[in-house]
Amino acid sequence: MAEHVEAAAPQEIDPEDAKIVTLARSSRARTGAAEGAAVRDTDGRTYAACTVALPSLRLTALQAAVAAAVASGAEGLEAAAVVTDADTVDPASVAAVHDLTTTTPILHANANGDVLTTITT
Repeated sequence: MAEHVEAAAPQEIDPEDAKIVTLARSSRARTGAAEGAAVRDTDGRTYAACTVALPSLRLTALQAAVAAAVASGAEGLEAAAVVTDADTVDPASVAAVHDLTTTTPILHANANGDVLTTITT
């Protein structure tokens, strides 16, 4: 698996990226999950999800959002966001996003929606 690079987030983010951060925050808050995530596909459609922690199924929020996008026919992703209290984004989450598009930036935000880093390859 390729290494990913985390860079400090820009002071202001694109309004469309802010939208997926908001969707990720909402998903996390609504369920009380450890993480919330959202992705935007190459057609501009968005998909939000939270951590899945069932006895027989475990997915990070970003894996679940990617799965929702793929199940809806998405062929690529423009952007992704994950809201978590963790210091870093799980490598399995990064891999799931990059399975569709290796250049998709991943915004790593805290519970307040502040983008801490942007992950790229």
